[in-house]
Amino acid sequence: MSQRLRELFTKAQAEGRPLFIPYVTAGYPARAETVPILLAMEAGGADAIEVGMPFTDPMADGATVQHANQVAIEQGVTLGDCFDFVRQARAQGLRAPVLFMGYVNPILAWGEAAVAAEARAAGVDGFIVVDLPPEEAEAFLAACRAQDLSFVPLVAPTTADARIEKHAAIADACLDVVSQAGTTGARARLSDELPALLGRIRAHASLPLAVGFGISTREHVEQVGKVADAVVVGSAIISAIDAAGRDRAAQSVREYVEDVSGQ
Repeated sequence: MSQRLRELFTKAQAEGRPLFIPYVTAGYPARAETVPILLAMEAGGADAIEVGMPFTDPMADGATVQHANQVAIEQGVTLGDCFDFVRQARAQGLRAPVLFMGYVNPILAWGEAAVAAEARAAGVDGFIVVDLPPEEAEAFLAACRAQDLSFVPLVAPTTADARIEKHAAIADACLDVVSQAGTTGARARLSDELPALLGRIRAHASLPLAVGFGISTREHVEQVGKVADAVVVGSAIISAIDAAGRDRAAQSVREYVEDVSGQ
């Protein structure tokens, strides 16, 4: 388990506050913007950061993140570039834990042990792999543990109780909870069933719960923060980048993070 993640969750629980975790696709809107955006997220109040590994078929993502993946891929952004972005950000002072989020194909293409070793060397703290179920995660889980990296499984409203226990058994830092069925993307209203969902998950898992999918406003963040241990915002970050003027992507992200996180 990542030491940075362990200390972060422990500190937040002692303070009685939820973590704020923004997401951005590596290489979006341009290669040169990624490191400044990561630094801007932390400066704006991010406790940890999720970095999307560009992939050709991001099936769990909605149109906004799909577009960001496509733009990054068209620029030739690879998994190796993702590591380089984090390495550069660490060299420039980034302290927040970084989780890579994406799909298993690029990891398999590199080799699971090689990916975990490179992640640790670059300063990555762990992985969320959308399409890697517990039954097929043994090799990558072992590779992550060998490098003191965290593996964060996804739990959805449709996940059965027995499956929740399986996900919890292979997790070490937290569980990433999909707030409502469907793909990623900002929504006007969050599900009224979220407290019940988190209660059901907590009946089978003692880990902190990070909730994402559909969260976009400060009101959403405050609402989810009352029942979750961490709040994840993704598509709305991409939208903030899209709304920014030329050369203002990082500043726009910082302003957005400051606003919705309440920092």
